[in-house]
This record gives sequence, structure tokens and C-alpha cells, in this order.
Amino acid sequence: MITSDGSFSLEHLEMVARMMAAAARTAPKGKGLDQLEILVVTGTDKDALADRMAEIADRRDVPTFLRDSKNIRTCGVVLLLGTRTRQLGLKYCGLCGYRDCAALAAGPGGVCVFAANDLGIAAGSAVALAADHRIDTRIMYTAGMAAIEQGLFSPDVKIAWAIPLSATGKSPFFDRG
Repeated sequence: MITSDGSFSLEHLEMVARMMAAAARTAPKGKGLDQLEILVVTGTDKDALADRMAEIADRRDVPTFLRDSKNIRTCGVVLLLGTRTRQLGLKYCGLCGYRDCAALAAGPGGVCVFAANDLGIAAGSAVALAADHRIDTRIMYTAGMAAIEQGLFSPDVKIAWAIPLSATGKSPFFDRG
């Protein structure tokens, strides 16, 4: 039997995306509190995410969303990483700009710096695993914002990033214009 790489590339991307999700899940987190939500998006759900990004580009007049939506549309799989932003209960941190976690919880709109940092470490772990498997990726805030707006995450997820995956002869995430 002869199998062409075109017949298994999507299957391979989905397998790597699941391994990336495991890498993100097991990445170190502040005080060991896991606030992540992780989704693997393919097919029509991936296309709907690209559609939402294009709609945001039009509504906000931000061309970056349109450019990135084209990448989401052409890639095989998207890994979405989102985080809740609950405070860790620290008494003397203050990195968020508030005196402590209690003041942050009582104040308007602050975000725990550990939640954002944990999301970054998780994304780094995920893309490192993708690189080990020679999969092209890019971390996109635009698709993460669209996923939140689209309601793909639970309502308490406030920050999200998307990592599209591609396995083609040339990375679609460069020379994007």
C-alpha cells in the first residue's frame, strides 16, 4: 500500500494538537492552580472562528484580524488556550497594580499577573512540542479574542490565545503582508 502525505496530514495535526494540549495542561502554574481551558478546533468550527475574526476586522477597522483570519482558514487545526483570572490569594504580591489579591478582587477590571503568566508558559510549552514535531505554528491574540467573543470558552475565561497548526511545504504564517 502507498499512502500520500496529503491523506494523513490533518490526522497528524490533530494528534499533535492533542499532545500540545497535554503540554499546556501540565506546564507549571502559580501556586499549582490550573485556570486553563483548552480547546482543539477543526472543520466548520475553525471556519466559523475565521468568519468571526473577519467580522471583527470590519467592525473595528483592524486589518490584523482579517490577515490572521486567512491563516485560520487555511491551517488544519487551531489549539485555543484560555485562562480564568481568579486571584491566587497572595497577601503581598502587588504585581497587578493592586495592594494584594483581595484589593484586586474588589477593584474594577484588574487581571492577576499569574494567570497571564501561566497562559504564556502553557503556550510556550505547546509550541515547543509542535516544533519538536516540525509543525508550523503562530500564537495569535486575534483568534483568541474572537474565540472569547464567539463564546467558545466559558464566561469566566478573560484572556485567550490561539495557536494555528500547519504542515505544508512553506509556513503560511510568514510573508503574510
